[in-house]
Amino acid sequence: MITRHFLSSEYAPSAPEAAGFHVIPAPLERSVSYGGGTANGPAALLAASQQLEAWENGRAPGESGFYTAPPIDCAGTLEAVLDRIEEAVRYAVACKAIPVVLGGEHIVSLGALRALGKSSAPFGILQIDAHADLRKSYEGNPFSHACVMFRAVHDLGLPLAQFAVRELSQEEAELRGKYAVLHYDADMLAREGIPRSPLPPTFPRRLYVSFDLDGLDASLMPATGTPSPGGLFWHDAIRLLTNCAEDREILGMDIVELAPIQGLHHADYTAAKLTHTLMSLALATKHG
Repeated sequence: MITRHFLSSEYAPSAPEAAGFHVIPAPLERSVSYGGGTANGPAALLAASQQLEAWENGRAPGESGFYTAPPIDCAGTLEAVLDRIEEAVRYAVACKAIPVVLGGEHIVSLGALRALGKSSAPFGILQIDAHADLRKSYEGNPFSHACVMFRAVHDLGLPLAQFAVRELSQEEAELRGKYAVLHYDADMLAREGIPRSPLPPTFPRRLYVSFDLDGLDASLMPATGTPSPGGLFWHDAIRLLTNCAEDREILGMDIVELAPIQGLHHADYTAAKLTHTLMSLALATKHG
């Protein structure tokens, strides 16, 4: 099934000004450094969303309205692409909707973060990822997918909490200290379990969730450029997100780095269900 609308099998698409969520496909594939295919990720996720049920954890996010924006034009310079993502997210905020960016490679988050930084009260980033993405430059590119969180903490000055990282360079470990990055790496989570209160009181109350799908274990999510063993499984990922969001508000999110594998439906469906689950959680934080 080919569709550009999220969960249109259950809900007719809403007008942008009436929607509680703006789904923004950003099929960018520019700096991938191992497996490719992220340009096809948003379309595969939208297609898989047609198989979801309307309810997720006792809530129906679609009742607040889904507007799926036209895919971001990813031609031209990277800065032009990021500007288009920023514009789409700013429009979502102007419509009082929660932006849901579908990647594409992880640098798409930077456009969303720039938009929210200009239009929102203070917020912090909750990142689930196999990688820290704190490199100043990677393969000669300071705007590589491996640099997105460095750009967030260095350029935008945003607080950052990282979970499930298991691929880390010495430079990134040092930068964590410099920028006071909170981190619960995969080995710590495996050893000690999911913390009940992962975020300290000093961390901003408003959260932007950036979920790189390689944060999930490679056996659950093989359809990503760098599938890594030792990641999160489904219920631990949802418990972690739920615990982080308690007494906080999710103001936006991205789900990135889906690289579909032909015939492997479960990975696309997992990405779609994760997106819907995050929407349900965001709705709960918005309405208490």
